[in-house]
Amino acid sequence: MPISLKGSERRKQRIRKAIKARAYGRPRLSVFRSDKNIYAQIIDDASGRTLAAASTLDKDVKGTVKGGGSQEAASAVGKLIAERGKAANVSEVIFDRGSYLYHGRIKALADAAREGGLQF
Repeated sequence: MPISLKGSERRKQRIRKAIKARAYGRPRLSVFRSDKNIYAQIIDDASGRTLAAASTLDKDVKGTVKGGGSQEAASAVGKLIAERGKAANVSEVIFDRGSYLYHGRIKALADAAREGGLQF
C-alpha cells in the first residue's frame, strides 16, 4: 500500500525529481526555511556530501542582523553561502527551493547568492 504524503512533501519530491533530472552533474543549493531561521546547503548528490552550508545561526550572520526570519537575514545567508561555495570551488549550482514558493525570503536568498557569484 503506498504511503500517503502531505501536500508539501509531494511538492518537494516532485520538484527535487525535476531538479536532479536537469542538474547535469552540478551541485544542488538546497534551502530550508523555518519561522525563525533560514538555512542553505550546497550538496553534491553524486557523492552525497555537503560542500558548504550557511544559516542565520552562524556567528557571521547572527551578529549583523536583528532577527533570523527576515528578508535581510536571508540576503546575508545568500551572500555567505556564495562565499563558502566559492571557497569550495563551486561556481555553478542548481537551485532547490524545496516546497517553498520562489517569493520573499527564498527569492532574497537566491538573489544574494547570485550577486555573490553563484550561477544558477
